[in-house]
Amino acid sequence: MSGTTGTTGTTATTGTAGTIEHVLVVGAGAMGRQIAMTAALAGCRTTVQDISADMLGAARAELEAWAEGRVAKGRLDRDAADGALGRLAWSPDLPRAAATADLVIEAATERLPVKTEIFTALGRHAPARAILVTNSSTLGSSKVADVTGRPEKVCNLHFFNPALVMECVEVVRHERTSEDTVETVMAFARRLGKRPVLLSREVPGFIANRLMGAVQREALALAEAGVASLEDIDTAARTALGHPLGPFELMDLVGLDVVAFIAEAIHAETGDEADRPDPAVAALVARGRLGRKSGAGFYDYAGSS
Repeated sequence: MSGTTGTTGTTATTGTAGTIEHVLVVGAGAMGRQIAMTAALAGCRTTVQDISADMLGAARAELEAWAEGRVAKGRLDRDAADGALGRLAWSPDLPRAAATADLVIEAATERLPVKTEIFTALGRHAPARAILVTNSSTLGSSKVADVTGRPEKVCNLHFFNPALVMECVEVVRHERTSEDTVETVMAFARRLGKRPVLLSREVPGFIANRLMGAVQREALALAEAGVASLEDIDTAARTALGHPLGPFELMDLVGLDVVAFIAEAIHAETGDEADRPDPAVAALVARGRLGRKSGAGFYDYAGSS
């Protein structure tokens, strides 16, 4: 690991993040739109591309409402809000949007065929100087690097939800990612006000999902064995370990379908039976109890704000 790219974000900014003027975010979903606003707030001219005009319209409306809300609460200066919104552009045309990009952040669905198609197009249409990163939380960038024709300029830049709030981002290099790419992406993350952590090689689930998965597996095992109630396990995590949410509360917040999907993706990589989705989680998903977003998961949220 290079000493210039430390893992805590506390070292001086290195790399050439200052040369990144135009950021393209591919995908206008919940993550893509927040990543785009984060880049715009940091002063980058930012284009959001999506094949769905409806998705682009919804993303634009949501970010405008978010900015107005922050201004109204005194958490964002009016000039800063207007400046960020003015730096955002919206496009359904990937080749045109990619033509002048310095950095492309892919934030599309977590399906390898979709990502492969996107990175193939980016390899054709983005300038040779452009760095191409994926926001994937489960798929290593090595799976799409070759189709770009520039594998040395490809890595993961994984934001956490909500991207406008969460400080950590995971930068994951593959075997052929260049030092210049790593340093530039780390410096860019710091420019966004994030604290990047660097993975020197790809591992299924990266850092945060592996740590979260280990805690969740133990919590589920304790509950299944009748050692303690869900409430008491969550209380112990909060009051003894300092976690802001207990493991069951966190799974409900993330979405049990998302928890199951992450486990499935990691299992597909490792082949380890221990990495399969937990039966209790799978059973709740099958019943439509997905957590807070559906009104019920491990806990019931009917009538809660």
